Amino acid sequence: MTTRQKVEASMRRRRAAETRFRMYGMASVLFGLLCLVVLFGDIFSKGFSAFSQTVLTTTIEIDGDYLGVTADSSQQEIMSANYDGLIKRHFKNDVQPKGRSEARKLFSLISSGAGWQIQSIVLDDPSVIGQSLTIDLLVDDDVDQWFKHEYGNDSGSVRLSDKQLEWITGWIDAGALKTQFNTTFFVNGDSREPELAGIRGAITGTLLTLLVTFLLSFPIGVAAAIYLEEFAPKNRLTEIVEININNLAAVPSITFGLLGLAIFINIFGVSRSTPLVGGLVLTLMTLPTIIISGRAAIKAVPPSIREAALGLGASKMQTVFHHVLPLAMPGMLTGTIIGMAQALGETAPLLMIGMIAFVVDVPGFINDPSTVLPVQIFLWSDSPERAFTERTSGAIIVLLGFLILMNTAAVMLRRRLERRW
Repeated sequence: MTTRQKVEASMRRRRAAETRFRMYGMASVLFGLLCLVVLFGDIFSKGFSAFSQTVLTTTIEIDGDYLGVTADSSQQEIMSANYDGLIKRHFKNDVQPKGRSEARKLFSLISSGAGWQIQSIVLDDPSVIGQSLTIDLLVDDDVDQWFKHEYGNDSGSVRLSDKQLEWITGWIDAGALKTQFNTTFFVNGDSREPELAGIRGAITGTLLTLLVTFLLSFPIGVAAAIYLEEFAPKNRLTEIVEININNLAAVPSITFGLLGLAIFINIFGVSRSTPLVGGLVLTLMTLPTIIISGRAAIKAVPPSIREAALGLGASKMQTVFHHVLPLAMPGMLTGTIIGMAQALGETAPLLMIGMIAFVVDVPGFINDPSTVLPVQIFLWSDSPERAFTERTSGAIIVLLGFLILMNTAAVMLRRRLERRW
């Protein structure tokens, strides 16, 4: 074989190897995209129905004599009236079940929160007492799941009896049973009843926790990055600090939860399950990311900027804060947003500080008991009711929306404010 033939054979092998490498890379990317499509498809297919809720349209008389209230009654009297009994009396007269057993089956089709719906209407406008109102009452989660997922099948229902299905079918034929946008999912806090459970408390707790995290981690992280990059002497001590900061970025998040439990709760006595302690723990976890990205942003500022400022008589402090920091700030903000997005999806450290508690009320401040959206998803995923499965996926969709929004904001901010040298 001649030298030319040997070179051509070698080139063919090299080109074949490069082609195989590209194919492997494309296959890896396509496999990753396929996994994402399958994952998101499964989440959206299960969670999309969480944004709709089945209701029963009925006309019910707000009987003041039965409730023992009038339009002039006090708020406390109106709140203590027996609205559940009013609903039961209405359906008992309307459907006329035979015996107590059928009556219990009938009443179980209506949500336990239906009485709260009527109470809210009467509290907002006491003049409706004595009138007949057309109201969209929430139905039980078993009816909701059957109507959204099983209606039209001839297999019946595992959770509903034949008599209950007969009543439900009658409501459907009369056009009384329908689905509408599930505002309850966004305006209510957590509940043991799936049809009443919402994510407002979790979202509020998440926002308050992230607010505490940002107010603590951003100034501390920026100050640490400036000191380490511009002012700290280059000696063994600073090298140890830099190594530890890099190592902290890779520490499992549950370790920060244990640290917060030991220090903030056991030593300083901060209340469990509050946005304050959650923000403190997430600050510890987010600081390494902000410091590392902040130092990278400061390093990206050309040395000529510093030399020009110092040459014109600026002090070291003036050079850093008047020239270097404004130019590095876009990169710092981008790193901060990415760190906050990472904190938004954390669950393990918050479980260690008690934010797994069942909290119904929406928190009003950073020291009120609350939960966060990832923990709410964790709690719902462990519930046996089928309706909580779709609400778990629905909450995941909302969480993914927040994460995509924050990462998109980071990319747009970097592109808009970034300066190329």
